[in-house]
Amino acid sequence: MAVFPVLVQPAGLRFDADEGTSVLLAAQAAGIKLPSSCRNGTCRACMCLMLEGTVVYSIEWPGLSRDEKEEGWILPCVARAASALEIQNLQAGTLETAPVGARPLTGARR
Repeated sequence: MAVFPVLVQPAGLRFDADEGTSVLLAAQAAGIKLPSSCRNGTCRACMCLMLEGTVVYSIEWPGLSRDEKEEGWILPCVARAASALEIQNLQAGTLETAPVGARPLTGARR
């Protein structure tokens, strides 16, 4: 399986993305936070500008217009790297680790 380097601007963050993994999941696995919500290509919260590279989508038509795709916009939640990538996302940052002793989330409300 091929692995492609990804550079996130303007923060200068770098990570590697396997060809079978979405750019969003690869970023999170590397400790990099990109905005996201639905993770299925409809909400557009993760929308990034692709400055260089090529992606393929895991769904037939992600929530982008034809014009947006031609301008280089991608949805990292459903985009998989097909080459080295350089993307721009002003909200990118590093994931914060949970403080020691933090209670795990169980989904139950009390």
